[in-house]
Amino acid sequence: MKAVKTQTGTVRSLCRNPTATLDELEMHVTTLDPGRTSHPPHRHVNEELIILREGECETLSNGEWVKVGPGSVVFNASNSLHGFRNVGTMPAVYHVVNWNSGKSIARKG
Repeated sequence: MKAVKTQTGTVRSLCRNPTATLDELEMHVTTLDPGRTSHPPHRHVNEELIILREGECETLSNGEWVKVGPGSVVFNASNSLHGFRNVGTMPAVYHVVNWNSGKSIARKG
């Protein structure tokens, strides 16, 4: 996995392909520099898991920032507002698994 430098750290892409049951399965490993946010809070149809391997971060969940540490697993539901930021003094390393079934889910609110 080649590390690609980003404005906030590095990313290592594992895969981005269709599977037998998904339109797309995308996985990557991100290293997020201290004090950085992966991107502004946002929403998308696909669901995702974030598995924090190293560091101290905060995740935006249900409108609140919640502190998470190594071994934490974060689930971002379809169309939920979410974000992720490194609040520690060391780089944070986390694995991301995104899946897209091709379904468009409409949510109220």
